[in-house]
Amino acid sequence: MRIVSLNAWGGKLHAPLLHYLAEINADVLCLQEITRSVAVASDWLVYRDGSHILPQRANLFAEIKAILPTHDAFFAPTARGELFDGDASVMSEFGLATFVRASLPVIGQATDFVHGDFSSDGYGPHPRARNAHCLRLFDYRANRAITVAQLHGLRDLAGKGDTPARRGQADALVALIRRIWREGEPLVVCGDFNVLPESMMFQALAALGLSDLVTFRGHTDTRTSHYMKEGRYADYMLVSADVEVRSFEVVKQPEVSDHRALLLEIE
Repeated sequence: MRIVSLNAWGGKLHAPLLHYLAEINADVLCLQEITRSVAVASDWLVYRDGSHILPQRANLFAEIKAILPTHDAFFAPTARGELFDGDASVMSEFGLATFVRASLPVIGQATDFVHGDFSSDGYGPHPRARNAHCLRLFDYRANRAITVAQLHGLRDLAGKGDTPARRGQADALVALIRRIWREGEPLVVCGDFNVLPESMMFQALAALGLSDLVTFRGHTDTRTSHYMKEGRYADYMLVSADVEVRSFEVVKQPEVSDHRALLLEIE
């Protein structure tokens, strides 16, 4: 089974991103920073937050869904906020997307907020609301269930250090996973956590028997050349002890975002 996690950056690197997602042949694809805009004709919109200006695909979720016709698609927005089509303001949803090969039936799932709540009239002040998605799948080839959860961790303008909000986020994520995961079954948790390796997040997840592959295998950088700031950790992939890892890669090439993809293959 091949599991990929990636912060898609709103599709800014659109062509290489779609090519990579079509070619990587993931069984489970966990994506953060996905856009969906209803009744918008333009392909591109612009996100503006003070001096921060970022091109966004208007309907990245639909575009990825179209190139993965053999996958079931799930979209979980955190907010509907303002993007711009030229000078015109349009409302666009932003959140998580999960794609699961149809041969792996989803036998249980839960989506919920780990910080804040859904906003229908703007993205809100930082740190903005964040959610997580947890799915229990049945693998017919292995004749067992496996649970996969993904998170887009809250962004704090003060940095990636631990805060009371991040403590609450960690506790909420563990509670969400426990709603779906059956103890004794394989468990994978991934995403753009927006924390440092020493974060309390990993202590909370260790209570589920999870260990992180990024730091354990000596990787020190999950960002691409499109990210110009210090602090190269953001993305993580954790597994329980009963997950037999065939290979794990923090993908350096191709660059399809300002984040690197995490690619896990398990027996």
